[in-house]
Amino acid sequence: MNNIFLLLAFLFMSAQTNVFAQNILSKGQFNYLVKEEKGDLNRDGKMDRITVHMDTIDNTYPLRLQIFLSQPNGKWALAVSSTQIIEPQYPTDKHGEYNGYQIPDFRIENGSLLMWSEIKGGNITYEFKYEKGNFELINIEKLTNNATKGYIDENTVFTETKFNLITGVRIETDSTNSEKTFKNEKRIKAVLIRPLPKIQDFKFSDKDRY
Repeated sequence: MNNIFLLLAFLFMSAQTNVFAQNILSKGQFNYLVKEEKGDLNRDGKMDRITVHMDTIDNTYPLRLQIFLSQPNGKWALAVSSTQIIEPQYPTDKHGEYNGYQIPDFRIENGSLLMWSEIKGGNITYEFKYEKGNFELINIEKLTNNATKGYIDENTVFTETKFNLITGVRIETDSTNSEKTFKNEKRIKAVLIRPLPKIQDFKFSDKDRY
């Protein structure tokens, strides 16, 4: 009887240990490649690489952005790794519900890293530039509308925002398709942000700051 009890106890402990080990292994496993892009980010004439991976094991489906810079030996070195710049597909604060937005798109253009994201009522594009070892946020372009009925009509107001963080000039332009209401109403103000935000510190919730 004692031998049977010890065997059962051993099997139970082994099963628990196995589950615990699996939980450790599965934590932070970004196992699905969503996006890969190559281009020169640090102006050395060599191809750098960005990747976006999703963790399909975690119930929130978080995403991780990584930036790899080319090295003289022909290999890539990890320069940035962030899990906070992209909102998880099923955030914990939404209790398992989909966040409602597409996964942001990343591309490399003219030596800059561009991040395009959906936001409430529109979209926003961030431009990061590599400078002195960091990717700094230098430009933001945002397009939103005030439609509340689920569709756009002639009275819908579109607001385009262009924010140059280097100069500190922020320009908002409102426009409509209606002949009865205003068109191209422009607002300009100075908003100086120093130091410039770095990509490794940037959070998806920062969209509300701009």
